[in-house]
Amino acid sequence: MKTRPRLNFAALLVATIALSIACSCRAADAEPVVPVAAQPLAANVTRLVEALDFLGASLPADLKKSVAEAARNLDADHLQQLLDEHVLFIVEMNPESRAKVRRGPAKALLQQGGYTPVIVKVVNLSTVTKELRISSPQAGQVYAGMSPLSAKRMQREPLREVEAKTTDTNQFLDVEMFTRPPMTPHLSGLEVEYALALLYSRDAGKREASVAFDLGGATQDLGFRAESPVLFDIQPAVRVKLRVRDHDRSPATASFIFRDAADHVHPPQAKRLAPDFYFQPQIYRTDGDIVLLPPGKLTVEFTRGPEYRRLRREITMAPTAEAELSFQLERWVDPGAFGFYSGDHHIHGAGCAHYTNPTEGVTPDDMFKQVQGEGLNVGCVLTWGPCFSYQRKFFTPGISQLSKPLNIMKYDLEISGFGSEALGHVCLLNLKDQTYPGSEGTKIKGWPSWTLPVMKWTKDQGGFAGYAHSASGLEIQTPSAVKRLFQKYDADHDARLTASEATNALLPFGFSEIDEDRDGVLTEAELAAAHERAAVELPNFAVPAMNGVGAMEICVTVAHGVCDFISAMDTPRTAEWNMWYHILNCGFPLKVSGETDFPCMSGERVGQGRVYVQLGKQTRLDFTAWCEGLARGRSYVSDGFAHALAFTVNGTAPGFGDVRLPSPGELSIQASVAFAPETPGLVAHGFALPPEGKRWSGDTVTLHGPRSDGLQSGGERVVEIIVNGRPAASARVPADGKIHALKFRVPIVRSSWIALRQFPQLHTNPVNVFVGDAPIRTSRRSARWCIETIEHLREQRRNSIREPERAAAMKAYDEAIEKFRRIAAEAPEGS
Repeated sequence: MKTRPRLNFAALLVATIALSIACSCRAADAEPVVPVAAQPLAANVTRLVEALDFLGASLPADLKKSVAEAARNLDADHLQQLLDEHVLFIVEMNPESRAKVRRGPAKALLQQGGYTPVIVKVVNLSTVTKELRISSPQAGQVYAGMSPLSAKRMQREPLREVEAKTTDTNQFLDVEMFTRPPMTPHLSGLEVEYALALLYSRDAGKREASVAFDLGGATQDLGFRAESPVLFDIQPAVRVKLRVRDHDRSPATASFIFRDAADHVHPPQAKRLAPDFYFQPQIYRTDGDIVLLPPGKLTVEFTRGPEYRRLRREITMAPTAEAELSFQLERWVDPGAFGFYSGDHHIHGAGCAHYTNPTEGVTPDDMFKQVQGEGLNVGCVLTWGPCFSYQRKFFTPGISQLSKPLNIMKYDLEISGFGSEALGHVCLLNLKDQTYPGSEGTKIKGWPSWTLPVMKWTKDQGGFAGYAHSASGLEIQTPSAVKRLFQKYDADHDARLTASEATNALLPFGFSEIDEDRDGVLTEAELAAAHERAAVELPNFAVPAMNGVGAMEICVTVAHGVCDFISAMDTPRTAEWNMWYHILNCGFPLKVSGETDFPCMSGERVGQGRVYVQLGKQTRLDFTAWCEGLARGRSYVSDGFAHALAFTVNGTAPGFGDVRLPSPGELSIQASVAFAPETPGLVAHGFALPPEGKRWSGDTVTLHGPRSDGLQSGGERVVEIIVNGRPAASARVPADGKIHALKFRVPIVRSSWIALRQFPQLHTNPVNVFVGDAPIRTSRRSARWCIETIEHLREQRRNSIREPERAAAMKAYDEAIEKFRRIAAEAPEGS
């Protein structure tokens, strides 16, 4: 079928300029030159040219050369003569700072589905230096309501918010001033300067819109002179059908990033609405879905999460009405072939990076596309504080009807933004009822203000409970930790601790190790140095701050038997695993699970942290069985780029029973591990040292450096066998995408827990080994550390528990402390 040729988006401005040159007006009709200082105008025009280059809409080479020569010669008149023919809008500010706008001579050409830069000439008779704003009655609502904190964490501040507008069926246009560097957000005050506006069209063909400019407040000129009607000629985008095939040739959903030669992402991020998320460069499409792309050369990267290779290829979109592209996905590893099924137990469809306008978050269809596109077998979408009333309507006692046999989604709850959040956010999975007794379906009444009751409520209905983003509040804050030690133990208030004063203190290290100058006392500086050393050790005995929203009350709820798991893989790894290790050392069967807290802790993608649960080979997943496997610890946690496809201790895998020895002996440990041949070279995956120090390794909450899509190829990973929190054996394994078999022999002298890890990407749940009939009591200091965290939490957050609930809470705290004291007494002396 013959189709009409169309212009490439990146060439639209060039075409506009060429047309305007061909049809240039007579000298008598040319835009008058305005007297202005030449040097600042030359600087402004130079930045304008650079911005057009950045946007992929460069001026023609001969025009750029003439502009550069006029700028070097500081010829203000010639600069205006060169550029004015290519101006679409002329904005005049009178001495009272009122704006009047009229059409310039440039042709009004736009590209559907892409942003077209247009030049705006500002004649500023008021010399005002405010922000120039653009608006249009035909500009549709895009999004608003991204959390500023989320924007900062993801370095997406320019995408944070767009002013809400009323919705109208005729709203086909989006408009904004381009104020990012090298342009500026405010006018300079110069009598003449040039600005850039970005115009985006949802539609193709002939469309009229009125475009207005102002400086905020009552600065528009009267009589509709602050706006100008424009008839746009909008070139159609190409409707591209994507054919997506999985590694086994079955239809699939995948992640795509389309970029043009100027590295612009298509569809443009800044104006995306669901199912495409504006804070992600990628889009997700299922086999047969459509994406609108501009004609021309593009690069596409496609994958389906960390178990797949990230493939890249060049494509050329012909100027046709429709096209079809086929993509074949390639796995580098298949955990499902080993009976492991991935999940992310902490995903959100609202709040943080999600907008509250035009909808309160996004729909299950949108979230399921993310889950499928990242190759997750299970996605748990949790309703929480923001948009609580809107999102809770998606809850059902069972899995979402959108679910597929091997890709399922369940809506549940995170207690965050209401209720017991001050004592730690908790993830509640497999709920049959999301309405807490007395809450009447709201978040403002009836919910407990501490976590134990709500976790017990979850367990009573067959659900599973654990703490979210665990390291929040488990960081070591050295000044306050040292101050607390002096307040508790410095009896004579001389700002030094003697050995006698420190007898009952839990110190990060032994007294003599901290006493660097061997003078028999510990100074503030020596204690501070000890805490800083401890902060990067695993495990460590420095008492954390207990002032966040992570695993705050976990030692209380674990002692009362209502906490199934601690979350990992999204916050700093040392602090996450340190809490877990101490609890395991006390003999409690706490399991670890992997999460992302998308898009609050990380908006990069769902499944950035994940858990792989062993279910055996399945043709249809059962969510309850998956949760039971998670709670039993039949699993490993990972970033998806590292895998423990087998791990056994004397033939027993985690969660499938205990190993019992009549007396101390040697254990046979076998494992099969695999590491991706390419891994993102980021702090989150351990390939960059955070500027703040090693204690932040594995963190996904902030990027700790410039945004980067770079991959780390090859190398080696150190796989460790962990016994009671300490490495007992290790092996170096190449990151080559292949499965490597490992064998170890490890001696055990007392009841212990044993796991496999690769810091910070991978950790299995433990296998418990019992020697004789003795329980696991590996560390008296671990029990004391747990007691200290409870006591410190009580100091920090007691008043966050409402008065009617406080007595019961403090009683539960005391009971937990007493349980840890008994464990400490049962642990070996000096352990």
